[in-house]
Amino acid sequence: MTPLRARMIEDMISAGLAPSTQTLYIRAVYGLAACYRRSPEDLTETDVRAYLLSLRERGVALGTFRPYHGGIKFLYSHTLDRDWPLFSKKESRRRSTSACPRFSRMPRPVPSSAM
Repeated sequence: MTPLRARMIEDMISAGLAPSTQTLYIRAVYGLAACYRRSPEDLTETDVRAYLLSLRERGVALGTFRPYHGGIKFLYSHTLDRDWPLFSKKESRRRSTSACPRFSRMPRPVPSSAM
């Protein structure tokens, strides 16, 4: 086990992540390192951004992409303490396509006996 992997596992345990989440995060970082054939410590923000974009372009499902993004973000934000804009952006929320707004309600009609 590399020192970086051991440190990331320690950080995930300290953060209280579930063992299944830890496994997914380690798999994500392994995929990143395998793609570039280098330690993730040696990669730039541009490299990581390109890798994440390549996952989406290859058609990786959102349910797979999110844990990969989360694992890579955890490595760089927590373990390596890098403050990259790639991971500090707020996610935009999609607007609802529903015809009915989520919290709007029609006013109830007043019974005629109440008037």
